[in-house]
Amino acid sequence: MRVLMLLAAVIIPLTAGSQIMFERTYGGVDWDAAYSVAQTSDGGYIIAGETYSFGAGNGDVYLIKTDQLGDTLWTHTYGGSAFEYAASVAETDDGGYILAGRSRSFSAGDSDVYLIKTDGAGDTLWTRIYGGSENDYCRSVEQTTDGGYILCGYTSSFGAGAEDVYLLKTDAVGDTLWTRTYGGSGYDSGYSMQQTDDGGYMIVGRTTSFGAGGNDVYLIETDAAGDTIRTRTYGGSGADVAQSVVQTDDRGYIIAGYTNSWGAGGIDVYLLKTDTAGDTAWTRTYGGADQDFAYSATQTSDGGYIIAAGGVPSALVHYDAYLIKTDSFGDTVWTRTYGGVDYDEAYWTEQTTDGGYIVCGYTMSFGEGDGDVYLIKTDADGYVEVSGRSDEIARTEAHYLAQNYPNPFGSATTILYSVGTLKPVRLAVYDIRGALVRDLVDQTVAAGVHRVTWDGRDARGTEVGSGVYFCRLEAGDFAETKRMVILR
Repeated sequence: MRVLMLLAAVIIPLTAGSQIMFERTYGGVDWDAAYSVAQTSDGGYIIAGETYSFGAGNGDVYLIKTDQLGDTLWTHTYGGSAFEYAASVAETDDGGYILAGRSRSFSAGDSDVYLIKTDGAGDTLWTRIYGGSENDYCRSVEQTTDGGYILCGYTSSFGAGAEDVYLLKTDAVGDTLWTRTYGGSGYDSGYSMQQTDDGGYMIVGRTTSFGAGGNDVYLIETDAAGDTIRTRTYGGSGADVAQSVVQTDDRGYIIAGYTNSWGAGGIDVYLLKTDTAGDTAWTRTYGGADQDFAYSATQTSDGGYIIAAGGVPSALVHYDAYLIKTDSFGDTVWTRTYGGVDYDEAYWTEQTTDGGYIVCGYTMSFGEGDGDVYLIKTDADGYVEVSGRSDEIARTEAHYLAQNYPNPFGSATTILYSVGTLKPVRLAVYDIRGALVRDLVDQTVAAGVHRVTWDGRDARGTEVGSGVYFCRLEAGDFAETKRMVILR
């Protein structure tokens, strides 16, 4: 009976309310920034951007892999002697990563679209360059349902105007299947794209060729071959630009960007909701008397939306990264700002599996260099509590047990846990029957984040066999369990 009760306790942990919160910086003595972040299948994060602190050239693609607590697992740089950056990153079906951006080191023209495929450790599998004799950029990449990739950006090498929206479809190894350009005689740019549930694509950006103002939000819907189904423009007499698009649960779209046609300030955050045909359901603006920009937005699990934004005060003392949470009608639920006394910007956000949010950008307020990669993990209400910002753990909420890494593992694995106050802690490993395998920690520990390595051996030092094991953290009334797998 004791064994059965213990097994039940291991399998049904007390995890209510466990959410990680931290602020982290990454980089060197020069300029480093992040433009895209995604939660990975292991619960950690993959971050992409640019670095002038490391690498081979004047600026290189910067890729950072972290665990759930923002602790660096590895970093890589990619590029040549000139300038490269990544604007978008995604985890691929094989556990690797796809990155896209811009290259001047390897381009045929002034700059070209740069696509990098890596394995799960960030090692390069292949790279591709796309473009012509002039400037070509990529702002968004994702893996498509056929295993290939779709890239969106803008081109001055091809198309009808000075600059056109550029859409490229590749196979699984980056070879071009087709390309399309969209636009008129002016400047038309694609900034965000998503494959839709019918296999086609939705693109947003800006246009000076069409619409009511100097710049208007430009929406293009295509079929699976990239042929245009419909286009829409949105905006007023001023400048209106879309930076992000996501298909929503009702098969419409949520579009985020900025406007100076409407709103309270010089430039305001602009949020548009459309139906499936691209017709406007509602629009909202957010901001104050100065300048506020939205860079990304996505639908949240409650049907509302989360927006990553930045603001520029007219006094130019500093601007902060900030998040805006809305309900399903775009009405504000809360806003939160993050940063210090200098310039801080949020470029990308998404909801995490624990209901909180991950945000990336850059900071000039904290870190080591002129600007550093800025990673923020909040709870569901956008709060983050920190005691310091560096490449060490800042702080997590009260008590928390992270998923071990790597998992599955062969010879050893690392376990991170956090306690909010000085407290007796027991961290133990159990087998599938609920029998104790080994106590890893059984003592009073200080508040903060702690790291333990388990070498896959029991209390007698004997190597345990392949199978499922459970790691359980107990700290006062708190208990949490994680499943571990050994493969020998």
